Order: sequence, then C-alpha cells, then structure tokens
Amino acid sequence: MVNLVFVVGGAGAGKTTLAKRVAAARHAALFDMDTLLRPAAEALMTQAGLDPADRDSQAYKSLCRDLGYRITMDAALENVALGTDTIVIGPFSRELNDPGWLRSELDRTGLNPAAVRVKVVSVFLSDESRYRERIAGRGGTLDKWKLEHWERFSLSLGRKTVAWPMPSNAVLYVDNSTASPEFAAGRIERFIYGDTDETFADAAD
Repeated sequence: MVNLVFVVGGAGAGKTTLAKRVAAARHAALFDMDTLLRPAAEALMTQAGLDPADRDSQAYKSLCRDLGYRITMDAALENVALGTDTIVIGPFSRELNDPGWLRSELDRTGLNPAAVRVKVVSVFLSDESRYRERIAGRGGTLDKWKLEHWERFSLSLGRKTVAWPMPSNAVLYVDNSTASPEFAAGRIERFIYGDTDETFADAAD
C-alpha cells in the first residue's frame, strides 16, 4: 500500500524541515507547494505589477493560491499512482476544512482509495511569539509581507485541524516548539511507517 502524507502547518512551524528529514530517510517523493509554485507566482505577480516576493496578500491568493495547490496535487498524485510514497507540504488551510476535498482529489485522479494510506501531520508551535521569532530569524524575502502585516498574518497560525473523514490515528499533531528536529522527525517517521491497517476507505465508508 502506498503512503500519501500531508505535512501541514503555519509559516515558521518547521513543517518543511521535518518533512525533508523523513523523505530523505525513507526515499519518499517530496512536493513542497512553495517550491513548485515559485516560478509561476513570481511571473504572475510581476505581470500584474505586484511584488513578486509577496506570498500572503489577498492579491497573491487571488492570482496564485489555487494554481499552487493544483500543481502540487497533480504532481503528488501522479507519483502515488506509480506506487511511490509521497509527502506533500503546504498550509492546506481551506482544503483541511472541506470534508469532501481529499476523496474528490483521489477520485479525480482515478486512484483506488483502498490502495492509498493517507495520513496528516499537523505541525504547530505553542505560542505566536515563537512563530514570529522563527520567521524573523530566517530572514527570507518571502517573509517580508508577513512581518509587516503581522496582526493580520498571525490569524493564519496555530494548530491546523482536519475535517476529512479519517480515523483519529491517521492524524498526528506535533508541537515543534522545543523538541530537536531529529526527535520530531523520528516521531513522524514512526507515525507514518508504523504497523496499521487503517486506510482512507475504512474511514470514509
């Protein structure tokens, strides 16, 4: 059975670092929405006369957000169909709140849900100040808007919950505030690859 794992969370939570560690350890395919969308987002924002480094404003979301998820999921599900364990990274804020989204994605691609083990890892930090500290500390150009509009941006932070019809043991919440990356990644790896017979089909029926 092939694994499809969503590593979700707000900016600065550390989801990308942890997902990369697990993917490297298990030789899983890795799809980060930020990486896949970046060239298209820069071109679209520039063409619209907007800041090409903006990844958080309403203008960016209107022009680029849905495109980013479509690119990411098309690439990820193509690998799942080939039998490759796949890890997908992104906030998935809207998608996580739609109970039918996951099943529709599998159906659209023609995948048999009984052959796909879907798991979600929700990475978060214990308080808002930790997010700001980490985002400021990494000094990225894509974080400028976040810091300049912190009051508005911070509303997107916190623990992401999952509305998809899944068994409770298919979702792992990871407080990444203090644990070492090695420890947290090890916990996630055990969660994904531990013995379980649960599938998405079991939860949906």
